[in-house]
Amino acid sequence: MNIDPALAQTVAAVIDEGTFDRAARRLHVTPSAVSQRVKALEEQLGRVLLVRSKPARPTEAGEAVARLARQIALLERDVVAGFGLGADEGTTRIRVSLAVNADSMATWFLAPLARLAEEHHVEFDLHRDDQNFTARLLESGTVMAAVTAESAPVGGCTVTPLGVLRYTPVAAVGFDGRWFPDGATTEALAAAPFVDFDRRDTLQHDWLRARGVDPWAVPRHYVPATYDFARAVELGLGWGLLPVVQAEEGLRAGRLVRLAEEETAMPLFWQQWNLRSRLLDAIAAEVRAEAGRVLG
Repeated sequence: MNIDPALAQTVAAVIDEGTFDRAARRLHVTPSAVSQRVKALEEQLGRVLLVRSKPARPTEAGEAVARLARQIALLERDVVAGFGLGADEGTTRIRVSLAVNADSMATWFLAPLARLAEEHHVEFDLHRDDQNFTARLLESGTVMAAVTAESAPVGGCTVTPLGVLRYTPVAAVGFDGRWFPDGATTEALAAAPFVDFDRRDTLQHDWLRARGVDPWAVPRHYVPATYDFARAVELGLGWGLLPVVQAEEGLRAGRLVRLAEEETAMPLFWQQWNLRSRLLDAIAAEVRAEAGRVLG
């Protein structure tokens, strides 16, 4: 059975954009044409590809079709560019979807993408999730590559170590004096509020458990944005684990103090489709190089 790439691309566009109308604008066709294309492919495959909700959601079959469409687009881009990384790629841009954890995005991941955008006609579509969950986006075909804490390769993907993102527990000077006059003891940690990123982030929970503290009994403030999370810690809303590269300035300036000398290490890996693509390989090389400089 041959799947028409144009029909597969239409399914991927609906998934990316969320509605048939927005997909139609992206593809420069009418919403009716989008609906007809999706229906034609569903009839050909004998499978429902999209749940017609708002936003539209892919079924398992729809995820497979979208992944095929993205792989075809990636290979097609390489052919059009003549496999020349520095070649003139004209005005056609390819959208590259990547998954990354919030702390990497805030501290080192955007710099290599900016350099790549200067050299290649590419649009980056970043999906932010916890490092323990970004690999799921690879499995579904939502993204082509991901920064993840998982070293075991997702099916059809390759894995490369990036380095270690290190965290240190810190608090604002005034907060430290109020809640930790005798240091970060078990009793003090059980009472002092901390800043939590979201309900899927277990970094601080694990740190507390390692010190004999039940994290669910400790007061916390949810601040689900990386910059605002660090700012909340500096303002004394609560203590928190910050990436060392993010905490260094506050520590040098005397706005922050460490609650403990030992650091928490989070090994990170780059997983990408096992697909020979010059563009995808160029992205991987630039990301690995930046990770080597920042993460060691």
